[in-house]
Amino acid sequence: MSEQPRRPRTSGKPYRRPKKDPVRILAFEALRAVDERDAYANLVLPPLLRKARENEGPEKFDARDAALATELVYGTLRWQGTYDAVIATCVDRPLGDVDPPVLDVLSLGAHQLLGTRIPTHAAVSATVELARVVLGDGRAKFVNAVLRKIAQDDLDGWLERVAPPYDEDPEDNLAVVHSHPRWVVSALWDSLGGGRAGIEELLRADNERPEVTLVARPGRATAEELLGEDAAVPGRWSPYAVRLTEGGEPGAIEAVRDGRAGVQDEGSQLVAIALANAPLEGPDRRWLDGCAGPGGKAALLGALAAERGAMLLASEKQPHRAGLVANALDGNPGPYQVIAADGTRPAWRPGSFDRVLVDVPCTGLGALRRRPEARWRRRPGDLEGFAPLQRGLLRTALESVRVGGVVGYATCSPHLAETRAVVADVLKQSPDTDLVDARPLLPGVPELGDGPDVQLWPHLHGTDAMYLALIRRTG
Repeated sequence: MSEQPRRPRTSGKPYRRPKKDPVRILAFEALRAVDERDAYANLVLPPLLRKARENEGPEKFDARDAALATELVYGTLRWQGTYDAVIATCVDRPLGDVDPPVLDVLSLGAHQLLGTRIPTHAAVSATVELARVVLGDGRAKFVNAVLRKIAQDDLDGWLERVAPPYDEDPEDNLAVVHSHPRWVVSALWDSLGGGRAGIEELLRADNERPEVTLVARPGRATAEELLGEDAAVPGRWSPYAVRLTEGGEPGAIEAVRDGRAGVQDEGSQLVAIALANAPLEGPDRRWLDGCAGPGGKAALLGALAAERGAMLLASEKQPHRAGLVANALDGNPGPYQVIAADGTRPAWRPGSFDRVLVDVPCTGLGALRRRPEARWRRRPGDLEGFAPLQRGLLRTALESVRVGGVVGYATCSPHLAETRAVVADVLKQSPDTDLVDARPLLPGVPELGDGPDVQLWPHLHGTDAMYLALIRRTG
């Protein structure tokens, strides 16, 4: 019998196997996927949680475990900029020289210390144990030393130390205090039109967890049916919206499983409703969703079209996303067709449609509540990449609608370069068009500005920052 190798002794203390914490290990795995694969947390986290719930062993997740894991992932991503500034003062090297997995563990620990009610000793010890499991004992000692420095002050105290004074550099102050890149702060401030109170309210809203909002697809489900669910309350503005105030699992709702209802932000619903209700001159038989993926707006538009005997064509360039659109429209009460086609090279004749929606690809700066990692992933140069596509899609939409018909240009970004600048540039080259005042088509929604276009905001309307311009072709 061969002699087993002995573990080297580095101290008089006996070796202790690290304790595995399934909640924090799952949160770490999600953060690594976001960092390494450019994944989105809202796509990575659900399958990880589902797998954890299916585990029948002693480490099986319950609802409280799932809630904590979700908070750790989303909270760490939202506050990454602030935590980076704090961690940078507590390490002995440039932050870029810290290995990304180590930085993820440090950020998880910083969030527990500065952004939750977890007791200090529990936050430090649990994070150090996580480090021992996923990083090893050596780097766990480094994590322990850094977290003990962070634990010496609370968030307000740290912000006084790491954020520049507002009077000296307002944008940098807001960027650190509210954990947004400086260029995003500047862009949002420009879109709001100035004033400190408004931008601070918006940045705070971006860091709040959004409610789950459902849509009851007309002719298939009703809001009243969905209101029978636990903690369900009516939407603020859309007659088809229902909010789940305590989160919950939408997939557990029968109407959602059946496709009669879906998860859809209320701002997205309002865009579809406004286009559907815009006044027309002439027939109202053919509608087009020119950028239909992944299918939320298409499903609502298809249901609204069916109520009037109209047909919807849903076009999406990417075949796999066209498949998602087809799934969303499956069971629609009226006629529809889904095709995989490039919206800038239409597979239909000019002037074929009465109503056209183009919800164009964009930076997604209007959905930072739902996709907090996007704020760190996007760069100012991305705007230049989207600009030709956005203008091309709007031009094609105007060519696709008949005289007297209406086009809705929508984007989930409030950045002026993706909203009013696009509309203004295209309309200069399209003289036979008029802007339609969209505000009356969103009845009851307050603070919609001077029009005729509409910009929704998280802090004012409780929605994503959706933009909508309605354009009628006059010749």
